[in-house]
Amino acid sequence: MKKTNLYIFSFLFVMLISSCTNLEEIILDETSAGNLTPRQAADGLIAPVYALLPTIFQHTTYFALQEITTDEAILPYRGGTDWGDNGIYIALHRQTFDPNNANVRNTWNPLLQSVSRTVTALQALPLNTDPIAKEYLAEARGMRAYFSLLTLDLYGLVFVKDNPDAGSQILRGDAAVKFIEKELLDVEPLLGTTAGPGRLTKGAVWGLLARLYLNAPVYRDIYASSFNFTASDMDNVIKYCDKIIASGQYALASEYFSIFDDNNNTNKELIFAIDQRGDLNGHNRMAYFSLSGDMFPLAAFPNANGTDGPAITSDFYQTWAKAYAPEDPSVDPRFHKQNVGRYTNPADTCVDGATYEINRGIQRGQQYGLQRNVSGFTRCAGGKFLVGPLVHLTRNKFNLPVNHTEKVDFTPQGSDYPSGYRVEKYQFSRISDSGRNKGQADIVILRLADIYLMRAEAKLRKSNDAAGALADVNFVRSSRTARKAPPALTSMNLDLLFRERGFEFYWEMLRRTDMIRFGKYEGIWTEKTNTDKNKRIFPIPQTAIDGASNLKDYLKQNAGY
Repeated sequence: MKKTNLYIFSFLFVMLISSCTNLEEIILDETSAGNLTPRQAADGLIAPVYALLPTIFQHTTYFALQEITTDEAILPYRGGTDWGDNGIYIALHRQTFDPNNANVRNTWNPLLQSVSRTVTALQALPLNTDPIAKEYLAEARGMRAYFSLLTLDLYGLVFVKDNPDAGSQILRGDAAVKFIEKELLDVEPLLGTTAGPGRLTKGAVWGLLARLYLNAPVYRDIYASSFNFTASDMDNVIKYCDKIIASGQYALASEYFSIFDDNNNTNKELIFAIDQRGDLNGHNRMAYFSLSGDMFPLAAFPNANGTDGPAITSDFYQTWAKAYAPEDPSVDPRFHKQNVGRYTNPADTCVDGATYEINRGIQRGQQYGLQRNVSGFTRCAGGKFLVGPLVHLTRNKFNLPVNHTEKVDFTPQGSDYPSGYRVEKYQFSRISDSGRNKGQADIVILRLADIYLMRAEAKLRKSNDAAGALADVNFVRSSRTARKAPPALTSMNLDLLFRERGFEFYWEMLRRTDMIRFGKYEGIWTEKTNTDKNKRIFPIPQTAIDGASNLKDYLKQNAGY
């Protein structure tokens, strides 16, 4: 295919992204570069390829696009003011977003920067003499494919180039799918198996191939009224899922929430994740984002709290409630884990600060926690910390209990601080002195449960193999034995599998992609009535369109914007 003559790649993407983004990087001069060993130089080339992943996956970027646009999450103006942000989160949830939406732009920017960084690494690593350079080269190429998979999923296009000084080619539809497929297939034999979940490995590529093939019918024809899930694509999903399972390298976690703990870097369920150890990017916001601003999870840090951000919608909660009625959804250990005894034992009011841990999962009703005062936290007579019912002290609403209700919407009542059930899936980092920083938990991109559920879906879509799909789903459910495994299902179809994916992967930034693939994204739910299929992909940010305006017909806006 003919390439369009452009400015050099790095300059183009500087022009395409917002001026408020800090693009400056540390440049080594010739003297310092000459003092590096080949291994140090190779490390210096591969590190930037991964460096922006925490930024891409921040709570206000990829999370916002993948969750708040769906039936799973909603973020109203808290108290009529907080999280207003000129209505960008309301627009996301109502699917009325436009090319000027800050969340859309701020996800595009680091994604395109990351693509640029992979091209730089691909240009320089072949000249490096250290033996590790060959594996790094495969990683850089594979990460380019991964970033391309994200741009295709979110914006419907892929940028292709191999030389920083050459022009870029834009691919869409089947051509984009084939490009990503070839890149992943080419690097798969060259990658190792033991680099850990924070690096691209052979297992990660197998998982990304399975994800690509499963969603390929959507990517080939994003606006189709129905998607053509071919036997060939589904066979490939099964093939690569089988490879991961047969490798014996990964294992399902018996405690569901251990997958999202601070020390999850060694959790064998993780296949590919964002390594946040060492406070690499300073964020613990997956833990604080939904949590009440009057929940203080750490006795050592009186300034570490939540922010009263997004809640789950009543629509999503009802999928749990209806699935388990007449029992409470908490019979499923993925729904909730009680760590604070005060909830079920009123006498359990004094806790050891060193081991105090707040509840995990979906939080409902009156919340209990450390009792804050002007000097810190209130202590019991023996020196332990007092736990009691929370009120909205930080909002100066001393008579308003932190009592999370199912109702949450954009009305004044539904937007008040207590409204909506909250999610505390990732552990609140025990070293986070502000609640906004020092996140240690790896952010999951791919884990073994998704492999089983992708394989189950492929079996259903290929040949309606309900028995095989049911076995895969129940295998995942039965593995969560640390407390009590959820009851086994007795039947399986696509609607039940979609529901099961919601139970297993809520808050993991898969919901929008799942909803589109299952034909549910144009549905109606709390505060969302828009059924425009053009909203399946996001607009190209206006800053990018403006930056490329002198390049005729190069960067065209997506349909409907």
